[in-house]
Amino acid sequence: MSVVIEPAARSHQHTARDYSRNPLIVYWEMTQACGLACRHCRADAMTQPHRRELTTVESKNLLRQIAAFGDPLPHLILTGGDPLKRADLYDLIDDANELGLSVSITPSATQDLTHEVIARLKEHGIRSLGLSLDGSNAARHEAVRGVPGCFDWTIRAAEIAAEFDLPIQINTLVSQETADDLPAVYELLKTINVMRWSLFFLISVGRGRVLQEVSPEDGEKIMEWVYDLARGAPFAIKTTEAPSYRRIALDRMRGEKMSTEQIRRTPVYNGFGIRDGHGIVFLSNTGDICPAGFLPLTVGNVRHDNLADVYRNAPMFRSLHNPNEFKGKCGRCKYRVICGGSRARAYAYTGDALESDPFCRYEPAA
Repeated sequence: MSVVIEPAARSHQHTARDYSRNPLIVYWEMTQACGLACRHCRADAMTQPHRRELTTVESKNLLRQIAAFGDPLPHLILTGGDPLKRADLYDLIDDANELGLSVSITPSATQDLTHEVIARLKEHGIRSLGLSLDGSNAARHEAVRGVPGCFDWTIRAAEIAAEFDLPIQINTLVSQETADDLPAVYELLKTINVMRWSLFFLISVGRGRVLQEVSPEDGEKIMEWVYDLARGAPFAIKTTEAPSYRRIALDRMRGEKMSTEQIRRTPVYNGFGIRDGHGIVFLSNTGDICPAGFLPLTVGNVRHDNLADVYRNAPMFRSLHNPNEFKGKCGRCKYRVICGGSRARAYAYTGDALESDPFCRYEPAA
C-alpha cells in the first residue's frame, strides 16, 4: 500500500475554498490488489482485487461525481492497493483529465513500476508521484514493506521520475520501529530530487496493528525536530495524521516574532484547517465514502449515493466540518480550527470520530 500524497502546489488555496463544501483532496483506493505485504497496510491489501471492486463504468461515474463538486475542483489521488493493477487505469486517468481534474498517483514500488510505466503515467498527464520509503537502507525499509528488493525498486522509481520532471512525494512511516532511522532517511532523500517528504504517524488500523505508535512525548520531540529541519531542507516537509504539528509550528513561529503575513507564506500554513473529513474525503475500491483512508467509517456509497451531497450534508461529515462539535480537550482547544486533532486516531482509540486525539499532549484551559 502507498499512502498519501498532496497536490504539487497549493499556495493559499485554503483561503479561497470552503472545506465544508469542496474538499481539497479526494483519495480513491482504486483496488485492493497489490504485490507488497506492508506491515502497516491500511487497506489489508491482497494479491487479487475485491470481487465487488468498482467496474470501469462505475468508476467513470465516480469521476463525474468528483467533478460535480464544481469550482474549485478537488485534486484526485489514485491509491490502493496498487493502482497499476487496474487494467483500465490509463483510460480512467484520461477521463479524469477530460473532466478537468488534476490527478496524482501512489503506485506500489514493485517490479511493475518500470521506466516505461512511469513514462506512460507522465504522458497521460499524471501531476505527481507518491512513493513510500520507510527506511534508510534495504534492511530497514523491507522489514516494514515485506518484500525483498522493494527498497531498490523505490529508489529506481524516484530516479526515473526525476528524468521525466515528475514531482515526487516520499511518504515515511513514523512508528517505534522507524523513529530512530528518520535522520538517516532525511540524509538519503537529500540525494534524490524530492518535492515533499511526508511523515505519516502510524494509526493502528488494518495491518498497522502489528506495529507500535510512538508515544505522545516522543511524537512532540519528532515534530519539534521536523520544524527545525524544515527551515533548511531542500524540499517541503509535512506531517500526516499528526495535525498537532500545526500548533507546535505556530507557537514556534510566534515565538520567533514572525508576522501574520510571514506565517501565511509558510508551507505549514497551507494545511491549517484541513483534517479527516474536512478538506479530505476517501473512496474505497468498492465505492464506500469515508472521511479518510485511516478513518474507516462508511457514510455512504457512490453506487447509490451522491458524493458531494454526502460530503456536504451527511451528519457525520457535518460534525467533522465543525470543530465546535469535537469532544473533550479537542472541543475546547484554542487550536481546534487550525488543528482539530486526528479524527482517525480518535476513532481508532475510542470508536468515536469526534473524541479527543490521544496523541496530542497539549492541555487547553478548562
